Order: sequence, then C-alpha cells, then structure tokens
Amino acid sequence: MDVATAYPICDRITRTRAANFHFGIRLLDEPKRLALSAVYAFARRIDDIGDGELPLAEKASQLATVREQVGRVGGGSDDPVLVALSDAASRLPIPLDAFGDLIDGVEMDVRGTRYDTFATLEQYCRRVAGSIGRLSVGVFDPTDLARALPLADTLGVALQLTNILRDVREDLERGRVYLPREDFERFECELVLNGATDPRLVKLLRFEAARAGAWFEDGLRLLPLLEGRSAACANTMAGIYRRILRRIQRRPEDVLQRRITLPLWEKAWVAARSLAAGTGA
Repeated sequence: MDVATAYPICDRITRTRAANFHFGIRLLDEPKRLALSAVYAFARRIDDIGDGELPLAEKASQLATVREQVGRVGGGSDDPVLVALSDAASRLPIPLDAFGDLIDGVEMDVRGTRYDTFATLEQYCRRVAGSIGRLSVGVFDPTDLARALPLADTLGVALQLTNILRDVREDLERGRVYLPREDFERFECELVLNGATDPRLVKLLRFEAARAGAWFEDGLRLLPLLEGRSAACANTMAGIYRRILRRIQRRPEDVLQRRITLPLWEKAWVAARSLAAGTGA
C-alpha cells in the first residue's frame, strides 16, 4: 500500500474519532496534518483495545501485538496506518518510543489500577496523554525539540486531568475512579453519583480542577516554541479543554450529573481565534 492511499484512511479516522482534537489538527498545513492524523490513528488503535469489551487476556495479547508493530514502523507493511506513520516518521522528528508509554498506560487501565497518590496518577497521565503531547510536538517540529518535549508532556497531563474530571460520572458508572485516594482522605469524602450536595466532595472536585489549571499554565509555555499553524493547533486543543475546565471550576458538582461539553460553534470559535493569533493575523 502506498502513502497516497494510506493517509486518507488515517485522515478519515481522525475526522470521525478525534472529536475535540480535530478542530486543532485541521489548522495544520497538509504535510503536518496528514502526519498527525497517522499518529492519532495508531494511538486510537491502542486506546480502542483498552476501551473494548474483550477479556483481559485478549486485551493483553492485542497490546503486545501493537507494541510489536511500533517496532516495525519504517519497514514494509500493508497496514495503512503503519504505512502512513512510517512515512510521517521519516519526515519529522516523531518520538515513536512514546507509543510504548501509551501502551503502558492502557495496560494500567486494563489491570484496573487504582491511584492512591497523585504521584501515581501523574505517571498514568504522562503515559496516556503526555505521550500524545510528545508525539504531536514531533509533528509540530518546534524550534527547540529538547525544550518542547517536556512541556508537551506537561500539557498532555493537563488535558488528561481535565478528561478525568469531565468523565468522572461515566467512569464511576464503569467502576473506575481515577482521582487519588489520598485526596478523598484529605477532604473526608467518597465519590458517589448522588454526591453533588456533599460540600466536601464539591471542595475536592474544585481542588482537582485548580490542580489541572496549574498544569495548563506550565504546559502552555510550549506555544512560543512552535511556528504559526502548529501553535494554533496546540492552542486550539488546549483552549477547548481549558474552557471545559473553567465550566467545571465554576460548578464542579455538575460533573456528577452530566458530561461537560462545548457546543460546536464554541469549538470552532476557539479554533478561529487560535489561528488568528498563531499566524499573527
């Protein structure tokens, strides 16, 4: 399979599955947009294994398979995602080893890991989201890759912490709690679906939202290291999640009732504003 056939397949996966990220990805010039779609398509493959309904042993087997596929990037393949990813990695400084970190994080989900401390949750966030930040910044090809990689990792953690807060009800219904046990002990509360009236739980959620906001402040130092459209892409992704986080900060109890989202017009507005700022328009 040639790249002319492979890239449109990855682009379609991105358009249909990326949701919030696609608003930023589409701002890139075509070579980088296609490269990031290849990165996303392979990352989606890994995430789908963890989110699927297969038995744990089968999930572990499939994760071992995709780990082996990472090692074959750059070699011949009939897999369109691997073909596109190989081409992207040949053109841009994409840190492919970050896919190994992503797989490690998904394995934590498969095992049902519970997080006693924020330090262990941070490790999980760096694996499942910091990895995507590092892969993305490789596509962005910043002016100083060594400085940009840890900042991209930090920004990924900020996005994942926001995800955890946004999805707290959905995760709890599936038997998953990501917020650290030590924080529940600090605020002397438990996470329950009808806990919106518990002021202690509301304080805990506000505390977690403030923590995510601090990670955003640190991670956004990445933007000056990126050129116009790459900065606009990263700023759009971060901007959408920051607006979700601000809604949670204003009314943290709402996450126990519903999933906090933005309307399409607001996401498009964030993208347009980021493009204007990123290109100097």
